[in-house]
Amino acid sequence: MTGTEPAAQHIDTTRPHPARVYDWFLGGKDNYPVDEQLARRITAIDQGAVRAARANRAFMHRATRALAEDGVRQFLDIGTGIPTEPNLHQIAQSVAPDARVVYVDNDPIVLAHAGALLRGTPEGVTEYVQADARDPGAILERAGRVLDFGRPVALSLIALLHFVADEDGAHDVVSELVEALAPGSCLVLSTMTADFEPENVERGIAAYAAGGVTLVARSRDEVAAFFKGLDPLEPGVVPVDEWRREQAPDGAGPVSLYGAVGRKP
Repeated sequence: MTGTEPAAQHIDTTRPHPARVYDWFLGGKDNYPVDEQLARRITAIDQGAVRAARANRAFMHRATRALAEDGVRQFLDIGTGIPTEPNLHQIAQSVAPDARVVYVDNDPIVLAHAGALLRGTPEGVTEYVQADARDPGAILERAGRVLDFGRPVALSLIALLHFVADEDGAHDVVSELVEALAPGSCLVLSTMTADFEPENVERGIAAYAAGGVTLVARSRDEVAAFFKGLDPLEPGVVPVDEWRREQAPDGAGPVSLYGAVGRKP
């Protein structure tokens, strides 16, 4: 794997970054004190934050495996975050070694680790694109060097859209990306909700805001709106830990993230 963009970029260690905070939640080491400080403030407010992050990661694993087993051979993961094994390409290529995967993120620290950690199978392709999720045109152009958009693609927007408000074009971004996909493609999406623990979520949003990061919580209906025109795969829009759950519930209640997969007819 090789990155398509130059790696010489400044990494700002004075402000927390969502990808690095998420890395801390997952038990990773690719974060800075400012990220850990925010993560610890959030966990002090909401002890379920780490559980939610890990449940979200597990949802990505299950959805990727399900689509690969269903014949999807191309994956576009936007907002990939800092690599944490097993990565999406490892799941997809364990099912289909010839799977082609393109990761997209705009954090220089993600790019710095991508070349070392995102190693794919010899039969497949694993690529990284440095781009902002709010620029779908650039993403499609660069990803199109690796992916064939005339064939089905699994578009993954995992824990991304709660960083993009509706007024900042969240629905436009999703619509433009999905419109470019061939029939049979799938949208895999997870995003934060305040439906279950509104007070904890609102306090978490405030903690992120204090760190300079904007978060948006959406209701189930608001999440379902991203799948307009798509055919939902069972069980539809549910908390991420309930999407085709492989283990018995842990008794702690639903996590505050909705997840779903929809197929383009």
